Amino acid sequence: MTDETDLSPDGAESTAEIEAAMAEARARLAEVPAEVVVVNHIMGLYELGAIHLSSQTPDLVAAQLAIDSMALLVEGLGERLGDDAQTMADALANIRMAFVSVKAQTGQSATNDD
Repeated sequence: MTDETDLSPDGAESTAEIEAAMAEARARLAEVPAEVVVVNHIMGLYELGAIHLSSQTPDLVAAQLAIDSMALLVEGLGERLGDDAQTMADALANIRMAFVSVKAQTGQSATNDD
């Protein structure tokens, strides 16, 4: 945290407002079931992979990292993801198929080791 004694009155007030907003955000987040938050992050990884696959010049290395990260969560957590477990497994299968399709279309290598 910032030492408020070094701040002007406006700066101290601004810092206090930011800290209050952060505390409120943490309190709201604590009310949300953990599996909902994790599923949201999984979908963020899905979107990241899709963005890299759909770029003018697809970035297969970046897409593969996002997809592999998604897979670690989906496959590693399985049913612990709650009601969305099957939806996340389906999304993972879909993004993997998209990856294979884009890779075949572009003829690119997905890793530097290929």
